[in-house]
This record gives sequence, C-alpha cells and structure tokens, in this order.
Amino acid sequence: MPQRLIATLLAGAFACLLAVAPAGAQPSGEMEIRQGVIEQITATQIQSSHHRGGGAVVGGLGGLGIGSLIGGGTGRDVAMVVGAIGGAFAGNHVQQRYDQPQAAQQVIVRLKNGVLVAITQPVDSRLSKGQRVYVEGSGDGARVLPQ
Repeated sequence: MPQRLIATLLAGAFACLLAVAPAGAQPSGEMEIRQGVIEQITATQIQSSHHRGGGAVVGGLGGLGIGSLIGGGTGRDVAMVVGAIGGAFAGNHVQQRYDQPQAAQQVIVRLKNGVLVAITQPVDSRLSKGQRVYVEGSGDGARVLPQ
C-alpha cells in the first residue's frame, strides 16, 4: 500500500511540474527586425515572469521527501501526505513573496512604414523619445533596442 501511495503522489507531482514548466525555447531561424523612431515612453509595471504554481510543486516534493523519512507503516503514509501538503503551501507562499510586479516601460515606436506599435518591456535606460531604434520580434516577444 505505501508504495502505491508514493507512486501516486510522485506521478501527480510530476504532472504538476510538467504543467508549470516552460513551453520550450523559441524556434530557431529568422527573427523579424524593423526600424523606427520612439514617439513616447510611459512608465508602467509588468507581472513577474515566474511560473505560477512552481513553488507549490517544489515545496510539495520537498515535503513528500521529508515525510517519507518519518516513522513507518501508516504513520509514514500520513507524514508523507502532511509533508506534501505543508510543503506545497510553504512553497507557494515563498514564491508569492518573489512574484511582485517589476518596473517596465511602454514604448510607442513609429515604424518606417508609418505604423505605430506599442511594446511593453522591462526598463531600458538607453531608450529616449526621438531615438532611432530596432523593433525585434513580434507579439509578446517583441523588444525595442537602440540602434
């Protein structure tokens, strides 16, 4: 019975870990780079890039491991469950302390073709209004870089 419980808990923890793992690296190949001039820079905030739930998964696995060292038989099973739950709560709490918004800037760039694009990114003190820049990438992955 204890081995079945351990296997079930580990399988569940592994499934949770896969659910919060990064999707993978960007595909290699060409990246779109456009030129433009900064029209406006506005201070803002962006949410942390940490994966939600990662702290709970790591804490739960740690608690499970520690619980498996306590007692024997049914007592060990209970200690493992309590350790996994307690570790998950503690890991989630620790992650939330570091999951604070960070300073960012919304940069509005007029591209060479006249189109305006707005990109929100971490603060880059090298950027200023009227500066010629490159817009690298597109969508959520776009970044403004000085020329």
